[in-house]
Amino acid sequence: MATVASAAAAPAVPAGERGATRIADRVVAKIAAQAAREALREVSPAASTDAHATVTVHRRDGQEHFGEARVRIAAELGYPSDIGAHCAAVRRQVSERVRALANMAVPEVAVEVERLHSPLLDGRERGRVR
Repeated sequence: MATVASAAAAPAVPAGERGATRIADRVVAKIAAQAAREALREVSPAASTDAHATVTVHRRDGQEHFGEARVRIAAELGYPSDIGAHCAAVRRQVSERVRALANMAVPEVAVEVERLHSPLLDGRERGRVR
């Protein structure tokens, strides 16, 4: 009980002296990549999808958020599919998740389709379909 009372009685530290929260770029990249994979699974649950993210973060002191994150997603998509819808879903999900989890503005999410894979063509490559 004495420690709780003494902690409550201690004077508050001014905001400028408390320090700051900084979220590492690699953490933002992991959030973005996971969000992209989630979006691709929602659009095409049966397809195996992969996504990687690179992030550029611009720090802004004194702002209500922790900065600005410009995100580039490299994704593998199934084919045939609606590539535009997949990319739109990834952009939407990534910007929402980075805003929510990292408290960063997301002015840009670029989606690069790194590879298209088809079950028919994948089988031919392995020698199963002739």
